[in-house]
Amino acid sequence: MVNTEKFISSAIAEIRTMAGNERVVMALSGGVDSSVCAALASRAIGDRLIPIYIDTGLMRKGETERIRTIFGDISLKVVDAGDEFIGALAGITDPEAKRKAIGERFIRVFEREAKMLGATCLLQGTIYPDRIESEGGIKSHHNVGGMPLHMEFKKVLEPIRDLYKDEVREVAGALNLPREIQHRMPFPGPGLAVRVLGEVTKEKVAVIREANWIVEDELVEQYRPWQCFAALLGLGTGVKGDNRIHGWIIAIRAVNSRDGMTADPLDIPFEQLLRIGSRITSDIPSVARVVYDITPKPPATIEYE
Repeated sequence: MVNTEKFISSAIAEIRTMAGNERVVMALSGGVDSSVCAALASRAIGDRLIPIYIDTGLMRKGETERIRTIFGDISLKVVDAGDEFIGALAGITDPEAKRKAIGERFIRVFEREAKMLGATCLLQGTIYPDRIESEGGIKSHHNVGGMPLHMEFKKVLEPIRDLYKDEVREVAGALNLPREIQHRMPFPGPGLAVRVLGEVTKEKVAVIREANWIVEDELVEQYRPWQCFAALLGLGTGVKGDNRIHGWIIAIRAVNSRDGMTADPLDIPFEQLLRIGSRITSDIPSVARVVYDITPKPPATIEYE
């Protein structure tokens, strides 16, 4: 368990020392990691912190509107870069290549914004499992192994880099962040791109965004899972009405975990799985079938890519 008071004091001092008199841009996604970083940095350097939310076009349904509402009382800059990210992913099917393309695009967008705003440092919410999985070769997180080697920033600040997710939540509580933020499910930095197997297109993202919303709507309030979502696996055959179709296969994934390093599948009643599957196939005409993933971590990872 982390000593929250000691950590907060130390993190504020570290940010203040590393930033010096420079202006700092930070990626604010609305999740607990970036929100804790924003709270710490705001205490450390005040209005020299410039929070930026990048709409990558790979976000959950209604996410950008939600971010505007929650952080409406701070000077948050919202950047619409959806076409840039979809363009950067064109033709890429390898999961690692996708993560690296997204990581590089994030940095390039932040470099561009920082230059306009006179900022020279970048602050991000990297946590310890991100580093373990990237450095251990499990997968490259967009903010660690997926980052480009050359960046125009003088410094990259990562004040919560040594914390696990449950420890970040403890710090969020000590900082009096809203419970909605403290206990919000993790969402991957590369967004819905890692929930689409193979090449990412606007059509596939639209499908998985709607399926993901249905899964969250059905499971979050009732089960409070560590994480639940939908993933688009590929194409399969199906029948709708009197017609045979070639449609998408959607996987439902729901797990419980303490720190994200291991995870167990949620025991969901079969009747509820049937209802979720029915909603997805009814509301999304291009979906042919729905499956439920029962694999723990390990051997699987929580996300598909």
